[in-house]
Amino acid sequence: MFKILLIDRCHFTRSGFEAWLNHSGLFPGSFMVTGLNNLFLAREHILQWKPTLVIADLNSFMQDMNDIQQLSSVLIASETRPFILLQSSEKLDMSDYIQQFPLWASLSKSTGLETLAAVINDALSSCASYEIPQIAAPLLTRQEGKVLTLWMEGASNQKIASKLSINSKTVYTYKRNIRMKLHMDTRFSPFLTLQEVES
Repeated sequence: MFKILLIDRCHFTRSGFEAWLNHSGLFPGSFMVTGLNNLFLAREHILQWKPTLVIADLNSFMQDMNDIQQLSSVLIASETRPFILLQSSEKLDMSDYIQQFPLWASLSKSTGLETLAAVINDALSSCASYEIPQIAAPLLTRQEGKVLTLWMEGASNQKIASKLSINSKTVYTYKRNIRMKLHMDTRFSPFLTLQEVES
């Protein structure tokens, strides 16, 4: 079984891509696909879940300085596995930014599905061996993922509680659980750059 991590801010792209991978009949074997819209969480998935292949559209993350700093940590974490970059914007060429990181391929999001399938199959066949996961559980629960997203957008505990219709003490508990699961030292960890975390 191959583990594939999709990183894209668009929910419909992630769910459509997952359905295509699992049901197109263009790929040998079976897949476990996880889609994420958060770079901090993507880095932790790469380090802990150890996907066989990472496929990402990173253009939408290039608008926020905090995301750009986290982008480097995602690329560094994925250096030992095939990484396919999908570029959704002709206006924003990321090749200068990411040329220091090894990529399996860099393709336009408008690339034909047969071409994309060939690139994915090449990347998967390059993996001499792959581990069969014992448990397919995600790192965070769906609710923890929502809390983390709002937290990283700068929402207060009260605003998160209101948005998710939960108690603010529950938000505190979710944040504590997220910090433990993602090995964060402090409540400011999601906002720190890679250099600040390592020092």
